[in-house]
Amino acid sequence: METSLLIATPPVPSRRLLLSRLAFASPRRFLPRLPSRRLLRCRRCRLSLPRCYVSQAPAVATSVDPSVFGGPKELSGPQAVISSLPPPARLASSIVLTAIAIAAGFGIGVRLGGTKAAGIGVAAALGAASGAAAYSLNSKVPEVAAVSLHNLVVGYDDPADLRKDEVEAIVQKYGVSKQDDAFKAELRDLYSRFVSSILPPGSENLKGNEAETIIKFKDALGIDDPDAALVHVEIGRHIYRQRLETGDREADIEQRKAFQKLIYVSTLVFGEASKFLLPWKRLFNVTDSQIEIAIRDNAQKLYASKLKAIGQDIDEKQLIDLRQSQLLYKLSDQTAGEMFREHTRKLVEENISSALFILKSRTHATTGIAHVVQELDKVLEFNNILISLSKHHENGQFAPGVGPISLLGGEYDGDRKFDDLKILYRSYAEESFPDGRLQEEKLAALNQLRNIFGLGKREAENIMLDVTSRVYRRRLARAFSGGDLDAAPSKAAYLQNLCEDLHFDPNNASKIHEEIYRQKLQQFVEDGELSDEEVASLQRYRVLLCIHQETVDAAHADICGRLFEKAVRDAIASGVDGYDDDMRNSVRKASQGLRLTTEAAMAIASKAVRKVFLTYIQRSKSAGSRTEAAKELKKLIAFNALVVTDLVSDIKGEHVAPTEPIDVEAKPVDEEDEWESLQTLRKTKPSKELDAKSSKPVQTEITLGDDLPERDRAEIYRTYLLFCITGETTAVPFGAQIVTKKDNSEFQLLKQLGGILGMSDKEIVEVHRNFAEQAFMKQAEIILADGQLTKARIEQLNEVQKQVGLPAEYAQKVIKNITTTKMSRAIETAVAQGRIGIKQVRELKEANIDLDNMISERLRENLFKKTVEEIFSSGTGVFEEVEVYERIPSDLSIDAEKAKAIVKEHAKSRLANTLVQAVAQLRQKNRDGVVSSLNDMLACDTAVPADPLTWSSPKELADLYCAYLKSIPKPEKLARLQYLLGISDATATILRDTAERGALPEEDEDEEKFEF
Repeated sequence: METSLLIATPPVPSRRLLLSRLAFASPRRFLPRLPSRRLLRCRRCRLSLPRCYVSQAPAVATSVDPSVFGGPKELSGPQAVISSLPPPARLASSIVLTAIAIAAGFGIGVRLGGTKAAGIGVAAALGAASGAAAYSLNSKVPEVAAVSLHNLVVGYDDPADLRKDEVEAIVQKYGVSKQDDAFKAELRDLYSRFVSSILPPGSENLKGNEAETIIKFKDALGIDDPDAALVHVEIGRHIYRQRLETGDREADIEQRKAFQKLIYVSTLVFGEASKFLLPWKRLFNVTDSQIEIAIRDNAQKLYASKLKAIGQDIDEKQLIDLRQSQLLYKLSDQTAGEMFREHTRKLVEENISSALFILKSRTHATTGIAHVVQELDKVLEFNNILISLSKHHENGQFAPGVGPISLLGGEYDGDRKFDDLKILYRSYAEESFPDGRLQEEKLAALNQLRNIFGLGKREAENIMLDVTSRVYRRRLARAFSGGDLDAAPSKAAYLQNLCEDLHFDPNNASKIHEEIYRQKLQQFVEDGELSDEEVASLQRYRVLLCIHQETVDAAHADICGRLFEKAVRDAIASGVDGYDDDMRNSVRKASQGLRLTTEAAMAIASKAVRKVFLTYIQRSKSAGSRTEAAKELKKLIAFNALVVTDLVSDIKGEHVAPTEPIDVEAKPVDEEDEWESLQTLRKTKPSKELDAKSSKPVQTEITLGDDLPERDRAEIYRTYLLFCITGETTAVPFGAQIVTKKDNSEFQLLKQLGGILGMSDKEIVEVHRNFAEQAFMKQAEIILADGQLTKARIEQLNEVQKQVGLPAEYAQKVIKNITTTKMSRAIETAVAQGRIGIKQVRELKEANIDLDNMISERLRENLFKKTVEEIFSSGTGVFEEVEVYERIPSDLSIDAEKAKAIVKEHAKSRLANTLVQAVAQLRQKNRDGVVSSLNDMLACDTAVPADPLTWSSPKELADLYCAYLKSIPKPEKLARLQYLLGISDATATILRDTAERGALPEEDEDEEKFEF
């Protein structure tokens, strides 16, 4: 079966197995006689009875037709006798009948047999027969009781009204037990028929009182829960068999729904005991999740039917009744809360749909928006009721989900519907200012409506800002036209009160004031200038609307500035030749007629001029050669001198008069100024003759100082400086170039270019100095190719310095850098080749040579390792810790800890090798080599104390000791050598005594005699 279906196909149990499990006395009575669904549908009678319901909503009570149990049953003759006799009478009559039979049998036996024994035999036979008859009669009692119970139930117009005391009366009357097979079978049969009649078909929903009715009937019958559970299981089997016999898909779905309802009702009837009394999973192969779905779906349907009676006039009693119904239906709080919120949302959606229909209908103009506001007021009233109920002191007894309404997740939770909600919110906001004021209750209602609609804070604020701005404009217009604002003693206080009435942000009001002022200004400057009357009118607006002067200036700079910018652009576009008197008059008229301040006009002109400047700069950068780049820069300089300078004068209203020649002698130049030696910089200063020819100064207020980084400006200046030095060149065959034109007056244009670029005097000097320094460096590198600085070369360098005009200080730095670099390379090469040791390093340091920068750290470490190696292989046996661990690392600028690690590592690896070398020298009869190797061993041991060494031949170790002993060493060295060679004190004493006697072998003796 599919996982979406509740009932999986179980194996059909055998009839014998079912009967053996249920242990029914009579199989015929065990199987409930269930009528078909169609007959049940026709035979079931339902009456709509009024129910005491707090919400006063009609509830349908379920009544059972007695005909479902069949007609009354008739009693047979013996059963009628038994029914007429009470239990004591039945017992007494049985005893009397048995006694009479025994007495009669005794008399008959005596008469016929003639003896007393015959009489006793006949009496016994008749007594046994009468006892069997009495027993047979009494065995019919449970059947009679079952028939009486059946007739009792059938006799009710509504079997649900059956009382428990009546059933107990029948049990007591007949003295039977409910565990008697016949009586228990009847109980199960009646209960099965009742439950089957109570459960609606698959297509119908439960009414909610089925479980209560079944529990009442079950308690009245007195049937045990295990027996009742078996009946529920058998009804499930009956439904399952009907599903198997049905070929129609719709009928199959109905049977499955009926099984779901059976599971749900059975769970309500037995409560927690249903988990072990009703083995649905084992018998019908269903899962826990399918059982939970069946319970949840039916509980939701019942709870939904209860919610239908809830309207917008909900009260506490209804919520308490809903809570009780939820608990009765075993519906979780989460699901119940979601259903309640969904129900309240649908109620509100009805009002919203009605409001939107009115708002969008064609009759909106005639009916007005009052109906829309009325519908939204209903929504707000309902929301207030739910909020107050959620804060009730007994809200724990209410149905879950009571709280503010939200449209999220409903019909209006979508982009298209969301726009409709915005329209409704705007409409309600527009009607919240009936007299031009926004009351506190309306403001609270708007906030609630925003939360209900799920509008974002920014969206709602934008709508309110738009609506409130319109209302504010209308009231402001009335205040203007009516003279209220003019008559107000304090304009600011009047406007503040107006904002408070509308709950309007004063900042937004200021923006509206600025917008009004801008509109008026835009209207006045349509003819290109402002008259005195228009200026006065603008001043009145500024005073009445309390607009700051900064805002006014900004508005004039923006609106008037656009017109002025157009005039400036036209002037710039006219070019060098087109900027004539008419164009200049147009600029003056625009600057003065628009009433712009000089600062604002200059800012506008500066922006337009700098764009043109940057265009020339870009063309210069993209030029193919230095000459072409310089030509573009010359155009830039000419544009600044012939157009921009006049433009600035016209904006300021100044008249440019020819300047008088500057007397150069009146301002003597300080001869000690070091920068005066720069030839290129000195040429940029105008001469007396050139000053006389100059007719006007060049503007320096509009520059590119903030538009280009310092590096780019320096590079552009350097490009033109090279052009001034080299002149205009032309390429000739074979890759050569010839100078076709060169004029020192270009240096004057270079100074103007520095002004256009916004370069300070310091920056200009730095460019010239770098240029001179590079020129000097190229010549100095050629002169000092081998790094040797002689007297003749010094004179040659001084001549080059004078030619380029580089100050002596910078020339010396260049020379020092060159010689240092050359020396550094030579020193590194010498260190790598081993021609420089620690002694030479110390000599170079004494000569104030910075070896740390000349020799790399790696080479200094290698030099240290080499020095340590020389100490350990010197053959002296001397190891000075202060020298090795402190002085040498300090001279080589090496970390002391790192130096110690290098020494120890080298000493450990060297120690074992010295013993091998000593033995080799011993075998070669090289006494000096033996002593030298043993001294190296002691030096290594001094650096890193070692354990006694091992050797395969103890005789050779003794010979080593003897050889070292003959060198007359210090006692402490001899003792340490004895320890390292592993020679015992006794052996050492013998060897020393032998040496004192002069009995040690000489060097020229044979090897056999040399050995101890």
